[in-house]
Amino acid sequence: MVAGIPLPPTRVLVVMLGRLALGGVFLATVMAVTRRRWPRDARTWGALAVISVFLCVAPFSLYAWAGERIPSGLSSIYNATTPIAALLVSLVVLPDERLTRARTWGLVLAFLGVTVVAAPWNALGASGEGSFLLAQLACLGANLCYGIGFVLSRRLLRGTEHDTITIAASQIVLATVLGFLVAPFIGGLEPVEVTPSVLSSMLVLGMAGTGLAYILNTRVIAAWGATTAATVTYLTPIVGVALGIAVLGETIHWHEPAGAVLVILGILISQGRLVPRRRQAPAPRPQSRPHAERVNC
Repeated sequence: MVAGIPLPPTRVLVVMLGRLALGGVFLATVMAVTRRRWPRDARTWGALAVISVFLCVAPFSLYAWAGERIPSGLSSIYNATTPIAALLVSLVVLPDERLTRARTWGLVLAFLGVTVVAAPWNALGASGEGSFLLAQLACLGANLCYGIGFVLSRRLLRGTEHDTITIAASQIVLATVLGFLVAPFIGGLEPVEVTPSVLSSMLVLGMAGTGLAYILNTRVIAAWGATTAATVTYLTPIVGVALGIAVLGETIHWHEPAGAVLVILGILISQGRLVPRRRQAPAPRPQSRPHAERVNC
C-alpha cells in the first residue's frame, strides 16, 4: 500500500503483461513473415521507450485496476475523453496549438460531461467504498497518459523512415520488456489459474486489441495527427456499453450516457466540427467597360 492506496493485485499485472506479451508475439510474427527490419538507431528506440510507457504500460495497468472496481461500460465511456486529454497536452507541448474560443467552450462542456458521468453526488458508488471514485480517476489518468503518448508519437516519430507496422511492433515489444522490469516494483507476480475463458479473452485482447489495434493506431496518428487520431475513441462507449449489458449483464444509469453525449459534443466543438463556417461573400464580377457614347457633330 502506497499513501493509503492499495497496490494493484496480481491479476492486474497479468492483464497488462499478458496483452503486451501476446501483442508482441503477434507483431513479431508479422515482422518475420513480411521480412521487415527492426529499427537500428538508438534515437528511435529511445523515443519508443518513452512513448511505450505512456501508450501501453501505464494506461493498461490503470484500466486493468479500474476494471475490477467499476463496470466495463463506465470504463469505455471514460475512454471517450482521450481526445480532450490529447488536446490539453498538445496545447502545452506543441507551439502551433492555440486555445481558441471554440476550444475553450469545448473543454468546458467536456469537463461538465465528465462531471456528470462521475456523478459526484453518488461518489461512493453502490458498494459504499471510495475505490469507486478512485477507479474513475484512474481511467482519467490513463487517458492523460494516452494523450501524452499521442502527442509524443506525433512529435518524436515525425519523419521516421520506418513504416507503421515496424513502429507498432517495436513499441509493443519494448513495452513488454519494460512491463516485466517494473512488475516487481508494482506488486510482484504470482501463479494465476488460466481457464479457457481467461485464455481466449487474453488472446483476443492481446492480438486484436493490442497487436492489430496499435498498427492501425500508429497509422492514424501519422496520417491525421495526435488530436484527430484520438477521436477514434468515440466508438468505444457504444461498443463497451453494449457488450457490458449483453455479455456481463451490467446496468447503465441515466447520467452515464448523458455525460458521454456532453463529452463528445465538447470534443466536436473544440475541434471546430460544430461551429458554423462563415460564408465568404462572392467575389465581385469584373465590370465590362461601358461603350463610348457617340457624339454627333
